[in-house]
Amino acid sequence: MANNNNANQQQIQIEVPAEEMQGKYANLAMITHGPNDFFIDMILMAPNMPKARVQSRIIMTPENAKQLLNALAQNVQKYEQTFGEIKPHMPRAAQPGNDGIIDFPLPKGQA
Repeated sequence: MANNNNANQQQIQIEVPAEEMQGKYANLAMITHGPNDFFIDMILMAPNMPKARVQSRIIMTPENAKQLLNALAQNVQKYEQTFGEIKPHMPRAAQPGNDGIIDFPLPKGQA
């Protein structure tokens, strides 16, 4: 039966434009939502800088947001099986008063 379900799925060719091939680096994410949409802002925050810049904003339906959540969970699990456990730092989202902000800590630089 599983093979029959796979046969019914449509194949999609995904093209990445040349200007998007390098991607955008982000070390902070801010997620907000309304009744119909989730907004995910991927942000680049530089150390000792008072401003941060949104690198990309993704807007998706609640259903797509849940699919993304599940896909990320599966990929993190596969990553950890291959490379070992990811040991998280305490992100700002885990601290009181910072709901919806995920901070990807930057390594401390040396001069």
